[in-house]
Amino acid sequence: MILQPLVINNKVVKFPIIQGGMGIRISLSKLANACMNSGIVATISAAQVGFLKKNFRNDPLGENKIELKKEIDKIRAVNKNGVLGVNLMYAINDYDKYATFLATQDIDFIVSGAGLPVDLPGYLVGSNVKGAFIISSARAAKLLLKSWDRSYQYMPAFIVCEGPLAGGHLGFSKEDMESGNVDSLEIIVEETKKVVKEYEDKYNIEIPIIAGGGVHDGVDMARMIQVGASGVQISTRFIATHECDASDAYKQMIIDAKEDDIVRVASPAGLPGRAVRNFLTRSLEKGNMKVSYCVNCLKSCKKIGIPYCITEQLGNSSSGDKNGLIFTGAKAYLINKIDYVENVVQEIIRDCKKELSAVGGIK
Repeated sequence: MILQPLVINNKVVKFPIIQGGMGIRISLSKLANACMNSGIVATISAAQVGFLKKNFRNDPLGENKIELKKEIDKIRAVNKNGVLGVNLMYAINDYDKYATFLATQDIDFIVSGAGLPVDLPGYLVGSNVKGAFIISSARAAKLLLKSWDRSYQYMPAFIVCEGPLAGGHLGFSKEDMESGNVDSLEIIVEETKKVVKEYEDKYNIEIPIIAGGGVHDGVDMARMIQVGASGVQISTRFIATHECDASDAYKQMIIDAKEDDIVRVASPAGLPGRAVRNFLTRSLEKGNMKVSYCVNCLKSCKKIGIPYCITEQLGNSSSGDKNGLIFTGAKAYLINKIDYVENVVQEIIRDCKKELSAVGGIK
């Protein structure tokens, strides 16, 4: 057998890897272009792209839309046919406005997590942009597939199964994470494959299952392919690349992180997150930080009694503030250098094929 390419929005992707969207301002046009040039899917994050603009606090929606269009246009100026998507968190305020706007842009998909995007297909009517979602359990996949089927007769372009080793916001409760009452990524993939089959048969299509969260190298990728994934989503590994849009200081924080430097943190979104231990995480061990910044970004943020402002802290860190919030995956400690995206992709694919070949699988 041959390691199968992904097909998204009727476009063939050479290698079945999706570069995960990372915000604020971590995965934008520079990283996207490098990923598409390397034969994988690129995803930019819609999270507060306009953070650095002077008028951002007064008009975050307007500035974010302007900057998103700029980033998309910069990508399409040199990569007209590569597969490009936008990660749009369902937890944000004005989700409907962002989704409606993105449906008019030159992208291939919108992928949403951090909640259940039951209404995403409604914003894509008449658009060439496809919808996809990120889930952390087969139960969530079943709920969304049932809802999209009944309300819109619409199926996702792909489904990302995100496990407990992911970076950023996690799709599990604090209590379940602390008790270990969470399924492994392998189990989530296997169970989601079973749920999807009913709808694949009904619509006579294949819905690719993409495994994400803790996928660091070719060995990890091979393991996901073996349990039925069509491909993998990799995010943190691409932060430590020359082409990543994050500041050099942010990249260095990832490179310098040891295994015990990677910790779980509370989030104003109401979900636990995973980040690099630094001034912010140590301060949170003593109590909440003073909040003086608010652009009304999250539906679930209560604004009072929250641990910190996530827009302020993520935005500051991506610009080089080592005291801000440094979201990362659980395996960041394995990264020890900055490399080029092309080298990272080739290494992952080579090792994946080698691992699969060793067990008599794909060559």
